[in-house]
Amino acid sequence: MLTLDVNDLKAIWLSLKLAALVTSLLLVIGTPVAWWLARTRCRFKGVVESVVALPLVLPPSVLGFYMLLAMGPNGPVGAITQALGLGLLPFTFAGLAVTSTLYSMPFVIQPIQNAFVAMGSRPLEAAATLRANPWDSFFSVALPLAKPGLITAAVIGFAHTIGEFGVVLMVGGNIPEKTRVISVQIYDHVEALEYTQAHWLSGLMVAFAFLVLLLLYGLGGGKPKVPGP
Repeated sequence: MLTLDVNDLKAIWLSLKLAALVTSLLLVIGTPVAWWLARTRCRFKGVVESVVALPLVLPPSVLGFYMLLAMGPNGPVGAITQALGLGLLPFTFAGLAVTSTLYSMPFVIQPIQNAFVAMGSRPLEAAATLRANPWDSFFSVALPLAKPGLITAAVIGFAHTIGEFGVVLMVGGNIPEKTRVISVQIYDHVEALEYTQAHWLSGLMVAFAFLVLLLLYGLGGGKPKVPGP
């Protein structure tokens, strides 16, 4: 019998809400970045790619620590948010969303970039011969051809955000209904020796991860491309 309590359900709902918001933000912000990286010959491309891929190799606690400082009362982001009357972002859902967006960035941008690169330049050249302007070529040609990459990016980004722990605990803390996500709720259960509840939530996470991989294998017809530096 399923033994999830009210706090477990609230943590699940908060995690889903956070993952949906972060994935949406990354698709809007990351798609033009991925397009630029796929098409540019700028000498600073490697620098931008390194920044995008940094969360892949950086410990979550390190990113969380520096985001905590940046968004704190003496940090540059904190100064801006206070000047705008928004208050401070640490230990809030908004701060959690900002940090999670940065942490999940490579898991969304890299699959989209790979899709744009795989597309090649011929479809765009064909569109240009038909007098399509760059905006038409992007929205009518590039985006439809990159659809599998966009779907893969959305699925991986959503799943990665659901599973975050270190960075969300560092920036969001453990506030019920505000920053306590599934991973933190599991940690609380284990800390309180409530292994049955921890088993149920962990089992749901395992099932969720399996379904995500099953979906990616089905979409790709084989081994999904895992983002990497």
